Amino acid sequence: MTLLERRVLGFRSLDVGLFIFLLVLILGVYLAKTMAGGERGQIAAAERQIAEEQDRIVLLEAEVAHLERPERLSAIARTYAGLAPVASAREITPKGLADALQSPASVVPQLVVVAAPVVPTAAEAETSTVIEETTADPAAREPKP
Repeated sequence: MTLLERRVLGFRSLDVGLFIFLLVLILGVYLAKTMAGGERGQIAAAERQIAEEQDRIVLLEAEVAHLERPERLSAIARTYAGLAPVASAREITPKGLADALQSPASVVPQLVVVAAPVVPTAAEAETSTVIEETTADPAAREPKP
């Protein structure tokens, strides 16, 4: 009797072996499909997240475009910093620029910069180790001999 003709529980051993192989193959395909389904869900979640991020990028670009509008920036510069466009009397022609570069003794208008005293906020004053006195009278600030 050969291995192919041997009987196990009334079935040939070849039939039993092929049946077990078929069961293993079915189980392997089922597991592969299950894992692929889980990965498909992860891919869908990643694609949704990418779409949400792209929508957020569009919104942020629109917000940047709104915040960088020249009219808005010039209004803020005038309101908070006191800046304004340069007067036409302050502009120089290319010929005048060449003349100004050649003669260093030419009269250049001097700008006066006035600095306002910085007053710390309550939180800064609490954490500061040095407290400066500020007075309204400039003569009182000068050291006395």
